[in-house]
Amino acid sequence: MTENGIVSVESLAAELLEEARGHHSKRAARTLVSGTAQRATLIALSAGAEMSEHDAPTAATLQLLRGTARLHTRNQEWVLAAGQLVAVPPQRHGLTAVTDAVALLTVALR
Repeated sequence: MTENGIVSVESLAAELLEEARGHHSKRAARTLVSGTAQRATLIALSAGAEMSEHDAPTAATLQLLRGTARLHTRNQEWVLAAGQLVAVPPQRHGLTAVTDAVALLTVALR
């Protein structure tokens, strides 16, 4: 997966998507970077998979790398396609895979 700290995101995305397709939750994730100030996590969801509503971190972005997914709060939603990035809303939110999807979640920890 890594060589000298460099991650092949494309290869890992394919691996995680295969893992998600075979898992009962239809999800798989791997933390790529973890430190005191930030965390980057690659999340794969097979079509129809959901991450139910959960609290928002202080600051985060979600970049869709593959497929289509819907980020939503009670009052708003964003349908993301591959190559699009959005700031995660500062309230409870959820994520649903419209198609097989892979996203990179980057979170500021302080």
